[in-house]
Amino acid sequence: MAKRVKDAQLESRAAREKLKARGKPYYRSIGPRLHVGYRKGKTGGRWVARFYVGDQDYRVETIADADDRSDADGKHILDFWQAQERARERHKQLAGEGGKVVGVYTVKEAVEDYLHWMEGNRKSAADARYRAEALILPDLGEKDISKLTANDIRAWHRKTSETAPRLRSKKGSKYPKFRERAHDADSVRRRRATANRVLTTLKAAFNYAWREGKVASDKEWRRVEPFEGVETARIHYLTVVEAQRLVNAASGSFRDLVQAALQTGARYSELSRLRVEDFNAAVGTVTIRESKAGKARHVVLTDEGVELFVQLVAGKTRDALILPAPSGGAWGKSHQFRPMATACSSARIAPALGFHGLRHTWASLAVMNGVPLLVVAKNLGHTDTRMVEKHYGHLAPSYIADAIRAGAPRFGTVQETNIAKLDTTREAWR
Repeated sequence: MAKRVKDAQLESRAAREKLKARGKPYYRSIGPRLHVGYRKGKTGGRWVARFYVGDQDYRVETIADADDRSDADGKHILDFWQAQERARERHKQLAGEGGKVVGVYTVKEAVEDYLHWMEGNRKSAADARYRAEALILPDLGEKDISKLTANDIRAWHRKTSETAPRLRSKKGSKYPKFRERAHDADSVRRRRATANRVLTTLKAAFNYAWREGKVASDKEWRRVEPFEGVETARIHYLTVVEAQRLVNAASGSFRDLVQAALQTGARYSELSRLRVEDFNAAVGTVTIRESKAGKARHVVLTDEGVELFVQLVAGKTRDALILPAPSGGAWGKSHQFRPMATACSSARIAPALGFHGLRHTWASLAVMNGVPLLVVAKNLGHTDTRMVEKHYGHLAPSYIADAIRAGAPRFGTVQETNIAKLDTTREAWR
């Protein structure tokens, strides 16, 4: 066993209590090119190890919490002597055959580690990988996280917001194509919103690396703020009359898919996986077993929705798909695009609505008809009402709107015309 190295200001809780909280650790050399450090925080400290990697450069890793508030357990909480042993063990792991500590921890490594974790724990791993490969790794992939500053990340974030949207290209294409960049306010807002989502992915990867002890500090990326006021996109939804036209314009199995989306507010991927056993006619629900959040939920149907699903499951076995594609199998990832565009064109819906807009239609009309936001959120699969309030809250009937319409001044200056008035009563949207 290596000799213990003493340090009066680090080896006891009482001594460490007297130290000032600061970002830079208090270091003690415990061997050639190896230091153990104590990073003092407001509510306790952490042990870090520092390894010399050559060219006057060091690599720093967090190894465990210090035993400032709880007794050491030898695993997650260590005393000063255990921290020394952990640092030496980690030094051996990183050492090559020649005894030199290898490499640095790059952004690419951090992103790959995070995506590997996501693929086993989250449904959105594929989307996160696409963003990372397109907008993170080309600029930041080879950079050492420990040397990445807040200004570096801000510059990358700004550049991402100024990059034109990519066009779809063949898988494995070396040279991505971009749309012509627009400079109107809404286009700028959309690109900044995209940059914010990519920044979220980057920060999530860095936070994962920090929690795993592969990065010593998270202070640099914590200082980077997303663009404000860019998540206010207008939600495109259909009126009841437009939805009826769309259903009539669709045909075959795609018509069934459109009707199911309008009756449930479920996502395309969720609908494509539904099987007969997921429909419970007795209680009027459809069970979504695989959702975006990874949790199952029960979607409550109206009487009309129950009647639709009774028709869809008639004569099918319990394990059969409720909404099969024209081929008889499951709908593929992008198979809804063309029939949706064709149906919108035939139904004279302009601008054309994407399939996801049917989910917005269900939610928007439900909110306008007075369904509580929490109820809408639960049926859509959200854990709380934040997303529903953000996108549909303005549609909810409120005492503010009622008070304005009842008491705000009228001036009698609007002239009579022969144009038929639009029925804006709530019953017209049912």
